[in-house]
Amino acid sequence: MQGVVFLLPGIIIGIVIGFIICFMILNILGLNKVRQAEIEASRILKQAEQEGEAKKLELLIKARDESAKLRQELENSYQQKKKEIRHIENRLNRKEEILDKKIEDIEKREKKLQQKENEIKKTSDEIKALAIQQRETLENIAKLTTEEAKKYLLNEVEKEIRGEAALKARQVLESVQEKANKEARKIISLAIQRCAVDHVAETTVSVVNLPNEEMKGRIIGREGRNIRLLETLTGIDLIIDDTPEAVILSGFNPIRREIAKVTLEKLIMDGRIHPARIEEMYEKTKAEIEEKIKQLGEEAALELGITGLHPEIIKMMGKLYYRTSYGQNILQHSKEVAYLAALMAAEIGADIEVTKRAGFLHDIGKGEDQTVEGPHALIGAEIAQRYGESKGVVHAIASHHEDEPIQTIEAVLVQSADAISAARPGARRETLESYIRRLDKLEKIADSFVGVNKAYAIQAGREIRIIVKPEEIDDYGAIQLSRDVVKKIEKELEYPGQIKVTVIRETRAVEYAK
Repeated sequence: MQGVVFLLPGIIIGIVIGFIICFMILNILGLNKVRQAEIEASRILKQAEQEGEAKKLELLIKARDESAKLRQELENSYQQKKKEIRHIENRLNRKEEILDKKIEDIEKREKKLQQKENEIKKTSDEIKALAIQQRETLENIAKLTTEEAKKYLLNEVEKEIRGEAALKARQVLESVQEKANKEARKIISLAIQRCAVDHVAETTVSVVNLPNEEMKGRIIGREGRNIRLLETLTGIDLIIDDTPEAVILSGFNPIRREIAKVTLEKLIMDGRIHPARIEEMYEKTKAEIEEKIKQLGEEAALELGITGLHPEIIKMMGKLYYRTSYGQNILQHSKEVAYLAALMAAEIGADIEVTKRAGFLHDIGKGEDQTVEGPHALIGAEIAQRYGESKGVVHAIASHHEDEPIQTIEAVLVQSADAISAARPGARRETLESYIRRLDKLEKIADSFVGVNKAYAIQAGREIRIIVKPEEIDDYGAIQLSRDVVKKIEKELEYPGQIKVTVIRETRAVEYAK
């Protein structure tokens, strides 16, 4: 046991010594490897340096070659550019020589032109001096200044031109008028001779006769209930005043006025006047008037031989029986226009059916123009189109007052027939105030022209006679004056039909025997 104890330390020491020896051997081996690695690294570095020097030398040689090549190219380019510049310089030198030569030529021409200009100026001065001398000589001979002579010549030329123009215009106008009037008189006279219809003058007031004065009180009723109900139902004013045995119905709607008149007449005949009876009679009368309107439209269409009208159009035409224009019954006027237009269409070979139909319907818009905005011609055209009338009829209605341009001969005939029916004496009437106003305006238009001594409107304003001062207006001037007055009347005045303008120029020579 003791031997083991002494043996253990020796073993341990031996192991330690063995470790130390192994460590030293390993260190020696590591140092050798390091040295070898350093030697190898040094060798590699040296080799790399040698290879780098070779590569560097190679690159330098390559760069030198490229530089020499580039230098050669630049030299070649420089020589080429230099050659081109030399060529351009030569061209510029040649052009400069040519320009110098042209400038020299231009200077020579300018000198020649200056000489000619001086010669022309000298000649012009001589001509002016000669003209002044001639003018002075002419002024001395004629005893007139230049301005006076110029004014005299201009006046003479103006008179001559005006005279020739007026004479030519008169000759052309007379020739055209002679042919047109001859044919127009023939057609219109035939149409008027064959047309005869009745005319009714309506007003805004109707009168209902009473059997006695007591009836006025019954119409008024207790506390005025009867008369108030009548006015409310009909929309018409009942005027009960001191007029013996009469009641006046006043209103602008002729159909409502007719319903009120018939209703009141029936109540007077029946004798029973109270609110219930008034309402009953009103409804009954209203239905009768509506039926009568329809019958009037049908009778007018049947009389003219017009078929295929829409029921609404027939009803609207019947309403025109109760409407007037300047006192002329519109339904009768429409029938007359249809007759006249159809007769003229037959004479000149136009479409008779279209013309007659358009003439009959041309004023249909007047039945609706209180509720619809716009000219009655365009309203009527829209109504006719709505109820299936042809394009020719619609166009003739729309254009009969030139609310749209006239494009067909049928439209011209309808317009002419409308003017004939409205303008013939007695067809229409005007209020006294508007009549006097129109005459006064007509005379003022004529008096506004220079040289007019006096103007007189005659023939109910259908003709104006103008007396001119003979010392201011000659015969040709009178012709021109009549045309100027006509143009101003057409522009400023509204009138039915046409107005005749007569210019009278009279020269009187008066002497006294002593």
